[in-house]
Amino acid sequence: MHEVIQPGKGHLMIQFDAVHKRFPNGAEAVHDLSLDLPEGGVTVLVGSSGCGKTTTLRMINRMVEPTSGTIRVGGKDVQQQDAAELRRSIGYVIQQAGLFPHRTVLDNVATVPLLLGHGRKQARARAAGLLETVGLAADVGKRYPHQLSGGQQQRVGVARALAADPPVLLMDEPFGAVDPVVRSQLQDELLRLQEELNKTIVFVTHDIDEAVRLGDRIAVFRTGGHLVQCSSPTELLARPADDFVAGFLGAERGLKLLSLRTLAAVPQGPAPGGGGTWTLVLDEARKPLHWASEDGEVPVRPLKDTDSLLSALNESVASPTGLIARVDAAGTLTGVSSRDDIHSHAGQAHSEARVAA
Repeated sequence: MHEVIQPGKGHLMIQFDAVHKRFPNGAEAVHDLSLDLPEGGVTVLVGSSGCGKTTTLRMINRMVEPTSGTIRVGGKDVQQQDAAELRRSIGYVIQQAGLFPHRTVLDNVATVPLLLGHGRKQARARAAGLLETVGLAADVGKRYPHQLSGGQQQRVGVARALAADPPVLLMDEPFGAVDPVVRSQLQDELLRLQEELNKTIVFVTHDIDEAVRLGDRIAVFRTGGHLVQCSSPTELLARPADDFVAGFLGAERGLKLLSLRTLAAVPQGPAPGGGGTWTLVLDEARKPLHWASEDGEVPVRPLKDTDSLLSALNESVASPTGLIARVDAAGTLTGVSSRDDIHSHAGQAHSEARVAA
């Protein structure tokens, strides 16, 4: 077991109170921002380029100074704190990871503990433990950043941001420079880490699908630094505040809402066996292999109760039978669900979301 330098310091609420940020030419990056970011949650800032979301993020650790107003982290005004000490107490992850090219991965992660005065052995032990935490093999620590893939570099960036066990983590489009498959894997990793560590995270993205997947709350900014709406993903999708928010969410916001509901409540029945047009073929452990008929085979993608209604809808459309195979955590078949039942629960999900919002 690797040594942890210190226990967590708790989870801090971040509060903006009528903050302004004006450029010398009079243009506003952020205007009249009053916003509370709850402790222990993921708040995602979204909007088009130039809307002020990155400026808002960078004001928290004073990489950008507000023109007026107050920003408090854990009740303390950030402008009344030493800027260097403040930044060491807040984790910060950017799109390109920002690793030191001349240092090994292990020494990159150990940088902040060393700056905080911890010994090299202790700092490296902490770094090794964090590399394991973010899903990297031990031998990765001996490599240099240029020897890693983009996804691996981003994991190292997250590990380094966590090295001082900060209560607050700022993430500025951290997964924007990797391909969609790696991006999805990194999102999964962040959700896993957040379930384990429960940090206060502020996450900037221009991708509304990423925001819906990761956020406990989503703050939508309009050009000129105006906050338009801040609410849960369900409320945002069910009841956008105005036409601007509805347009930003896109025409498929109804489908995005289905990504927030799981398959668990959809009823199951027995899988079709021999005698029908299509048969669900299982292996010896009763794990689904494919759909089979006289005309050939069609792949099957079994789903668990934790998968979303949107995934179920997609799979039911692709299925030659309109049925989806349901499995338990071990991958063993538990039954099948019909396209009609999935549609019915999708409609129910929309109705419930509108009432709740």
